[in-house]
Amino acid sequence: MAVVISSQFDGGNIECLSCDSADNIRLNIVPDAGGEFYQWFYFRMTATAGNHYQLHIDNAGSSSYPNGWKDYRVVASYDRKEWFRIDTSFSNDVLSFSLNTDSDTVWFAYFTPYSLQRHDDLIARCAVSSKAAVEVIGKTLDGRDIDLIRIGSVEKPLKIWAIARQHPGEPMAQWWMEGYLNRLLDSTDAVSCTLLDYAEFLVVPNMNPDGSFRGHLRTNAFGINLNREWNKSTLEQSPEVFYVLQKMRETGVSFNLDVHGDEALPYNFIAGTEGIHSWTAERKELQELFKSHLMSINPDFQTTVGYPITPPKAANYGICSSYIAEQFACPAMTLEMPFKDNIEIPDPIKGWSGERSKKLGASCVAAIHSIIDKL
Repeated sequence: MAVVISSQFDGGNIECLSCDSADNIRLNIVPDAGGEFYQWFYFRMTATAGNHYQLHIDNAGSSSYPNGWKDYRVVASYDRKEWFRIDTSFSNDVLSFSLNTDSDTVWFAYFTPYSLQRHDDLIARCAVSSKAAVEVIGKTLDGRDIDLIRIGSVEKPLKIWAIARQHPGEPMAQWWMEGYLNRLLDSTDAVSCTLLDYAEFLVVPNMNPDGSFRGHLRTNAFGINLNREWNKSTLEQSPEVFYVLQKMRETGVSFNLDVHGDEALPYNFIAGTEGIHSWTAERKELQELFKSHLMSINPDFQTTVGYPITPPKAANYGICSSYIAEQFACPAMTLEMPFKDNIEIPDPIKGWSGERSKKLGASCVAAIHSIIDKL
């Protein structure tokens, strides 16, 4: 059977340069719209089961985050339900990976994908819950819905926001959302039930459905990095941010989490908003309290390694957390998860995974509970 490489499906991204030889399949990642970013890949290989296949991504060395390939392992699946890590190396600017296949068909990806179909299933589960309401707050440039889930009573004074997948090639953020939402909607969970006595939760599980479908790493259909648009969003270029920010102004924001994935760092961590003009000792205390509680709840989270702290009054207000913290005078944080593994608690089979991202999402509900009386 001839080797066939395909990516014409939801979230797919790859260009096949050559697949004549099983031990020398040559590939390229296709850049996002705008051409500035690329790193995400997701494709299917159809070939003869039982053979050994060696694949190479030739343009990996010039990708957006080449340091992300160090100690990285590709994920693969035979059924798109169970994903596992495979042997991977990065040498001479080429990412190489190999597999002895158990099936005629295998999928490869940068991280466990989260499809728009799964997103629709998540929205449907929320829609039938007595605790939740689903709103479409706007349309993307490709005409897709921007979904907002509201959990709890609109009368509650505290408004707890969470958004994910501004960068579509970071699907661990939406796996996190699934765990977060599942716990908030669980009527048998005492923590969630108590939280809803104090606050309404507003959740955008996928900020960038166009980029998700197109197989982009960081941009929307126009080629715009949404997480640089918060102080300048427009309907023409970044309607996703425009509509979410419009709704935030309507409801108010008491707390916001913006959920992401980091290509290079093998840790879960929080990036704070120390660089905003209105940063205070009280904000710092609340941020540190949230982080310490989350670390005590879930050992997959840590506070030692992360991004350098932004100097005072040097914040980039195009970035969501900084803009929200400054404009709404509230705590706002960026949660980062790894593409690789949690180096402190490694999983040799799956690495960092969708399942662990979901568990961290559920843990963040408890961490919010620990600071709710201080918001």
